[in-house]
Amino acid sequence: MASKKHTRREWLTLATAAVAVPMFIPRTVFAEGNRPGANERLGIAGIGVGRQGAPVLNNLLRDARTVGICVCDVWKRRANEVAARHNIKDVYQDYRKVLERKDVDAIMVATPEQWRSLPCVPAALAGKHLFIEKPVTLTIEDGKQIRAAARKTGVVVQSGSQQRSYRTNDLACRFIREGKLGRIKEVIVANYESPWFYGMSAEPIPEDLDWDMWCGPTELVPFNQALFPPRGNPGWISFFPYSGGEMTGWGTHGLDQIQCALGMDDTGPVEIFVEGEKLVPPVYYEPESRDRGNELCSQPRLSYRYANGITVTLDDGDRGGGTFIGENGRVEIARNRFISTPTELAENYLREHTEYRLPSHEVDWINCIYNGDTPIGELETGIRGAAVCHILNIARYVGRNLKWDPVKEEFIGDAEANSYLKREHRKGFEVPDVPLDEQPTTPGLQRRRVFRRLFS
Repeated sequence: MASKKHTRREWLTLATAAVAVPMFIPRTVFAEGNRPGANERLGIAGIGVGRQGAPVLNNLLRDARTVGICVCDVWKRRANEVAARHNIKDVYQDYRKVLERKDVDAIMVATPEQWRSLPCVPAALAGKHLFIEKPVTLTIEDGKQIRAAARKTGVVVQSGSQQRSYRTNDLACRFIREGKLGRIKEVIVANYESPWFYGMSAEPIPEDLDWDMWCGPTELVPFNQALFPPRGNPGWISFFPYSGGEMTGWGTHGLDQIQCALGMDDTGPVEIFVEGEKLVPPVYYEPESRDRGNELCSQPRLSYRYANGITVTLDDGDRGGGTFIGENGRVEIARNRFISTPTELAENYLREHTEYRLPSHEVDWINCIYNGDTPIGELETGIRGAAVCHILNIARYVGRNLKWDPVKEEFIGDAEANSYLKREHRKGFEVPDVPLDEQPTTPGLQRRRVFRRLFS
C-alpha cells in the first residue's frame, strides 16, 4: 500500500508539533524554486574552515533558520574540530563530495584564493547559494566564470567584504554617494603590496593534510609551514600564484569601500598610472617576515582614474578605506570609522540616522535567500572590487600606464597585460566551462541601493 502524501499544511502542522525552530526539508520540496519557505531550514556546508572560514560558518549556524550538513577542508584534523563544534558528522577533504549532496542548499567558501573559482562555479551551477570569502576571485577570468554560473541558476551570492555590513561604513559611503561632500577632487588609499615568489625547501607534511589538494589548480610545490597559513612567516597571502598579496588581502576591503562610496559597484577604473620601474618580485627561499617583500613589492607607485575624472592615489592611507577630498571638506573612511573635517559633517549625518541598523553580513545573506532580495555585498560588487586589485597588480607587473575597459573587462591594446587576466589550471583541477555573456549586466544593484532602515 502506498504511503500517504502529506499536504504542505499537514507538514507545517507536524513541524509545529515537533520543534519550535524551522524543520529541515531538502531542496526538492522548497516552496519556490531554490528559495526556502518560512518553516524550512537551510542546509549549510563549509568549504575551507581555517582562520576566516571557521568563524563565518559559526555565525551562519547560530541562525535558527540553518542546519549544518557537512564540513570540507584539506586538513582533516581541522575539519573534524570544526564539525565537532557544531555536531556535524560528515567531514570531507574533497569539495566535490559536498557538491554531490542534495541536502546542501548553501555553501560558505573560504579557501585560499587559488581555489576560489573551483568550488564556486560548479556549486552555482548546481543551484547552491554561495557566501564567498573576499577576494571572490584570483583572476579577472574567475569573475566572469562565477558570474555566468550564478546568473544561470539565479543563486544568491554574498561576497565576504564584511565592511559593507558595518553600519558606520555603510553610512559613510552613502554620505559620499549622496553628494554631501560636494564634488570629489581626490581620493587617497593605502599603498597595498603585490605578491612575491615561493622557493622554499620541503618540510614534513602535517598528518591528515592533503597537500596535493591544497595546491589544487596551481603547481605542486614542497610543503613548508611558511606557506601553509594565510599570514605567518610570511604565509600564502604574500605569495604568487596563491594570492594577489596585500593588494587583494587588504585591498578588497579598502578599495571595495572606494567603489561603494563613489557609486562604482557595477564598473571600474578606465586608466591606471604607473610611476617607476616595473616590479621584480623577490623569491623567498627561507621563512622570514613580510617586511622585505612588502617593501620591494610596494613599488612602482600607482594611481587610477574613473571615467568621471576622479583619481585614486595609492599612498599613505588606511588599509580599511580611504580619504575623500571634496568641495565641502574631507572624509576618512576606515573599518568602523567615519570622520570628517569639518567634524560636524560626519557627526550631523550620523545623528540624523541614529536608528539606522544593518544585520550582520551572514544574516543578510540568509535573509536574502529567504526573501529573494539582493545582498549588500552581492557578487557583482565582489567581482568589481577584486578586479580593481587585479588590474593594479598587473600594472606593476608590466610597469607602464594601462587603459582598462570595464565593460569588456580587458586592457585596451596591451596583449602582455591581457595575458595576466587568466591562469591555466593544473590537470584535474579545471573549472567547468560556462558560456559567458557578451556584455556583463548587474541585476539587482539599483534595488540594493534603496536606503534600507532595519531597526533593532
